Amino acid sequence: MIIELFYAEGCQQCLRNRETLKATAQQTLPDMVWREINVLEEIDYAVELGILTLPAIAIDQELVFTRLPSVAQLTQALNERITKEKSYGN
Repeated sequence: MIIELFYAEGCQQCLRNRETLKATAQQTLPDMVWREINVLEEIDYAVELGILTLPAIAIDQELVFTRLPSVAQLTQALNERITKEKSYGN
C-alpha cells in the first residue's frame, strides 16, 4: 500500500503531525510505502488525483483526505482498505 502526503513548501499546516501520521501508518501497515510529495514538483499527478487543497493524503493513488486526518481517522481508513483487500483476496 502506498500512502502519499501532498504538501507545499512553507505550508506549516501541511507538515503538522506528519511524523505522527507516518508512524501510525507504519504501525498499522509495516510494509507500506510513505511518500511526501511537494505538489509543485508533481502538479500533473496532483491534478490527476483531483487534489484542490493542501494538505491532502492519497492511498494507493486515490484521494482519501483533503486535509490532515486525525490518527484515528487514518487508522480507520487503512484498516478499511486492509479488510477490503482481504475480501477481494489480494
